[in-house]
Amino acid sequence: MNKAASPETRKSDDGGAGMLADRIAVVPAAPDPERAQLFLKDLLDHDNAGSGLKALMQSKPDLEGFLSGIIGNSAYLRDLMLADPERLLDLLQEAPETRLKRLLEDAQSARAEDEAGIMRSLRLLKHDLALTLGLADICGAIGLNRVTNALAGFADAALTAAIRFCLTDLARRNKFTPKDPEAPEVDSGLIVLAMGKHGANELNYSSDIDLIVLYDPAKAPMAGSAEAPVEFVRLTRRLVKIMQDRTADGYVFRTDLRLRPDPGATPLAMSVPAALVYYESLGQNWERAALIKARPCAGDLPAGEDFLREIAPFIWRKYLDFAAIADVQSIKRQIHMHKGHGTIAVAGHNVKLGRGGIREVEFFVQTQQLIAGGRNPALRGRRTLEMLEALREADWIRARTRDDMAAAYKFLRDVEHRIQMLNDEQTQLLPKDEAGLTRIASLMGFDSLEAFEAAFLDHLRKVQHHYAELFEDEPGLSSELGNLVFTGDDHDPGTLETLARLGFKQPAEAAAIVKSWHFGRYPCTRSTKARERLTEMHPSLIGALAATDNADAALRAFDGFLSKLPAGVQLFSLLRSNPQLLTLLATTMGAAPRMAETVSKRVHVLDAVLDPAFFGAMPSVQEFRQGIDRTLSQSRFYEEALDRARIFTQEQQFLIGLRLISDTLSADRVGFALARLAEVVVDRLLSQVIAHVAESHGLVPGGNVAVLAMGKLGGREMTAASDLDLILLYEAPEEVKQSDGKRPLAITQYYTRLTQRLVTALSAPTAEGLLYEVDFRLRPSGNAGPLATNLDGFISYQKNEAWTWEHMALTRARVIACTTPEFAQKIYDSICGTLVQQRDRAKLADDVRSMRAKIEKEKGTKDIWDLKQIPGGLVDIEFIAQFLQLANAHDNPAILAQGTERALEQSRDAGLLPLDDAELLLEALRLYHRLTQVLRLTLSGKFVPAEAPGGVLDLLVQASGSPTFSRLEVELAELQGKVRQTFVRLIGEVEVVETS
Repeated sequence: MNKAASPETRKSDDGGAGMLADRIAVVPAAPDPERAQLFLKDLLDHDNAGSGLKALMQSKPDLEGFLSGIIGNSAYLRDLMLADPERLLDLLQEAPETRLKRLLEDAQSARAEDEAGIMRSLRLLKHDLALTLGLADICGAIGLNRVTNALAGFADAALTAAIRFCLTDLARRNKFTPKDPEAPEVDSGLIVLAMGKHGANELNYSSDIDLIVLYDPAKAPMAGSAEAPVEFVRLTRRLVKIMQDRTADGYVFRTDLRLRPDPGATPLAMSVPAALVYYESLGQNWERAALIKARPCAGDLPAGEDFLREIAPFIWRKYLDFAAIADVQSIKRQIHMHKGHGTIAVAGHNVKLGRGGIREVEFFVQTQQLIAGGRNPALRGRRTLEMLEALREADWIRARTRDDMAAAYKFLRDVEHRIQMLNDEQTQLLPKDEAGLTRIASLMGFDSLEAFEAAFLDHLRKVQHHYAELFEDEPGLSSELGNLVFTGDDHDPGTLETLARLGFKQPAEAAAIVKSWHFGRYPCTRSTKARERLTEMHPSLIGALAATDNADAALRAFDGFLSKLPAGVQLFSLLRSNPQLLTLLATTMGAAPRMAETVSKRVHVLDAVLDPAFFGAMPSVQEFRQGIDRTLSQSRFYEEALDRARIFTQEQQFLIGLRLISDTLSADRVGFALARLAEVVVDRLLSQVIAHVAESHGLVPGGNVAVLAMGKLGGREMTAASDLDLILLYEAPEEVKQSDGKRPLAITQYYTRLTQRLVTALSAPTAEGLLYEVDFRLRPSGNAGPLATNLDGFISYQKNEAWTWEHMALTRARVIACTTPEFAQKIYDSICGTLVQQRDRAKLADDVRSMRAKIEKEKGTKDIWDLKQIPGGLVDIEFIAQFLQLANAHDNPAILAQGTERALEQSRDAGLLPLDDAELLLEALRLYHRLTQVLRLTLSGKFVPAEAPGGVLDLLVQASGSPTFSRLEVELAELQGKVRQTFVRLIGEVEVVETS
């Protein structure tokens, strides 16, 4: 029989006085008393604690029933009691307040010689805390406030102990110089922010802890060659391991770091400057809400407080800004859509996320804090109950609302704790069966399940009522642009005036396009949420499109873009939160239809623009490597790695294009950047392929493999449309006949299989699209022989059998991926040996001009915009550079260079190319490259000036430096004529020369 008649009034946060056994106000009923008695007997038979427990039970009449109720209802608390009966006896004879205070002190001062030691100490203390809180909470000795405070306080203490251990170990390895060896976190620059319930000192019984880990690189006292970014990321990984890894002693707290800025792309520990840049430029409203509860909980506490002061303007806006209104409105619409529909059940209900649950109370408070906290510092607190009171004092809510929400919050948090006490699981779901629900009711102190259900439903309904009522008075949307209303059958006159003033030549057509989006005709506008997000974007979207050179054309392009978009919510939310992204996208619509199509198919490419690094320097090879390594490290299996490689490459190619059209990267550098990206991707995917093939076929002992880049990739002159010309070379020891795996392959077969897998990895379409088109036809056997080429065979072929055109192609060969540096050097030496052979200059010239004539016959054109094949175009210049290298490398090996520009410069510097010719060829080459980069990035098909968007023409003029497009065309034709004349002068007339 339960002792407490009124479960909801049984607790006071003052906790009373005296030992726990004297303060039992609730005795939960045991569902199976006989079974509970068997476990109780085990406790009483314990050698050391049994007699003490018997004596205590004789003097405290409620104790036996209380312990039986705990044993019968909570397997977790029962196991903790049976694991250490002496601890149970001590606990019952001590005031819980005293014991909790000592546990927190012991946790904070925990020390150990090794990692296993500190992990064990903290886990054993957590067991004691869990049992103390569980028993004291259920019996009514302490209230919700003390329970949640103790849990959060223990998390703080455990984190402090773990950080002290990690920093002390760092100092022992001469990587860190603590100001105070006993408290190395002091002035360490290491900041640990508690988020969510932990930050608000409202942790639940089996809660995760949400952390953001930061460091101040200017403050961290690193020693020797240690670097703060490297060491603090490692330390954070170790900290998480100490806290959450399950050992024989359990765990301390599951630890989640995903509330940090952009968790998919940022290290576990971020620098303070990087975090500030993110929040100031990219922070979103949900992050503002999350940061309300942020609290420095461990590490350098003053540095943490400084950081929170720094970002206070981000969290607490002076005014109710547009984005906050839009977010609140969207939620409001969803509430009204669901209001009054469906029923609230008890069995299986989620007390946190379900309707009328804890999350609704928290959101009710946080929303009003976000709206009003900027003007009223009294509303900036972290704790839910305290802020309910503050909202009442500020007249934001009525007294009855405060009382209903506070009572429901306490009741639902108690229910949440009882659910988690059953089996120490991080769950908020009530059991679905009657027996499980009865256990919860008993632990709550109710005499019957019916009484519990009635109280539970009453609280849920009150929360739901006040939560929905919050949004009754909807704030109006306004725009500094003017009237923008796109509803109703007739066009709003004020809206047409606004559109005309903004620069739309056909405002009625523009209004009709925007209205059509809300009929759900396109896949991306079919969901209600997507249309709501799009509506909220109207002012910024119209403004961004109006800022382009041709507002009407940009709007039509955006409409076409929407028509191809498979889904809208993700993109619209992203654009609404990041206006600068919308401006870039609007520019893309007008200037780069090909890139706009990429976005419509792969929305995720826009994510990369949110990285502050986008506005900095072009990534180096090392930064590309780090980026793809970080991406590939998250892959769980091979196919996922291929998808992730495609996502990474598409994002980076898109960023390179955006840099070009936003004028942060010159067209001269685009080819180099694209080649830099491609060689990193090939290198990393080769490693993935080798590992994948090894799973079935093993490796070739002592074998080596390399990928030789040819063509545009070899010369670092790639465009957005370039395919990869590759050759795979290998060598294996003579005595090795096959690979060493469970299904061994002969050497030739093994490397052919490896090459096939590499081609597939690079070129096969997956769910994330294509990477590159790949061409292996430049290998010695062309399409006829095996895909993989033995290095000795390659050397022999180039020396004895290769045609002149193959040696011309070889001038661009470059090793971009290799298993060992020695093998790469061996390949380089063999290629140089081939290229520096002495040649008959006249025969070489005949071969080169004959090859040019054959290509011209097959692919000839008079279109000046076919920059590659037009007489005097790119092919002419490339052939000149290759001819000069093959003709002169025997006496001047230093002129060899894979890139056409460098080869021409080195031929000029060696006196092998007249200065006037060099100046002309370099001027033409650079112009052709710049124009080609613009065309390949912006357009998919053939460039026809009369049909091209105005933005593309503008980019071509900008890249060329000409005053107008018509002037550019005149200059281009003249330049092509001069280049052909130079070709004829240096090599001879373009005609097929018959040779014996």
